[in-house]
Amino acid sequence: MATLFRYPDGVLPNVAALSFTLVGYVGGLALIGAAPWWANAIGFVLLTQALIWSAYYIHELAHNAIFKVQRTNERWGTLMTWLNGSCYAPFADMRRKHMRHHVERADVITFDVQAFLRASPAWFRNSVLALEWAYFPAVEYLMRGFVIALPFTEPKRRDQRARMLAIIAVRLSAFALLMVWSPKAAVLYCLSQWLFITFLRFADCFQHTYDSYPILDETPIPADKLRDRAYEQANTYSDVVGLNNRWLNLIWLNFGFHNAHHERPTAPWYRLPAFHKELYPDDYAQVITVGELLRSFHINRVKRVLSSNYGEVLDPSNARRADGFLGAVGVSFLTAV
Repeated sequence: MATLFRYPDGVLPNVAALSFTLVGYVGGLALIGAAPWWANAIGFVLLTQALIWSAYYIHELAHNAIFKVQRTNERWGTLMTWLNGSCYAPFADMRRKHMRHHVERADVITFDVQAFLRASPAWFRNSVLALEWAYFPAVEYLMRGFVIALPFTEPKRRDQRARMLAIIAVRLSAFALLMVWSPKAAVLYCLSQWLFITFLRFADCFQHTYDSYPILDETPIPADKLRDRAYEQANTYSDVVGLNNRWLNLIWLNFGFHNAHHERPTAPWYRLPAFHKELYPDDYAQVITVGELLRSFHINRVKRVLSSNYGEVLDPSNARRADGFLGAVGVSFLTAV
């Protein structure tokens, strides 16, 4: 087993977390269709947590931080995409686009959702904003829709049409079977997906104030400023529950220790809390707790959709410093192609 994983100390945490992800997904699906309400509640929690961890394992596997062999990381990464429904984009494409985020120190996005919404009819744009006001992640679903439509709208990707149609057929058939087996389970599955996406977009929202560039191909970003390591750290934030809150930070596999991750991208998830403490003081200005960010996530949930900037984080001594931090939307690594 130790020869399989990249780091010797990663065997136990990864075997435990990956096992929970797989068992939690299957067991969660089984329980949300059971008769007792308490089984439904347990299944809903298990399924949602499994979806969240499957997403962050895609990130870990993209950095080759789990297994020694890259091909093994790719296979497990592809499996994780099938669990959480991000399989429409090939894992290799997701990895390539995410690496640009690290190398070029920018949000290199696939689809300019803001330009799309501004050019859309008012009724459509207002409908999206109304859904976002109601906490439905409409922008994230637009991004997923773009990924699905891309082989049929982009001539250079025609060769992916058969693959996309096959994935759509499999996913729709699986959901139809779930509905036939238990309509209640189908509803709870959709609610679990909503909560899973909301967790991810909260984390993504406040981790960077990078410039954003909608680039579909490999065109480099403009060389309009110095994007060195100092720029990277100054525009990266660690959105943690609390520096010493070991268990709640694990909800998203310590992904909140984002400055530490950017300082050493191949550091595995279970090392990040200790690595953060090694690198930064307890009063590090780039640390913003979830408690500080929840209000901003709420009050700016519509404004950030069409905002031209991510806002500012004010002086750390200000108790409401995060209110003007609008955050990002539509930058999920799950919709990168």
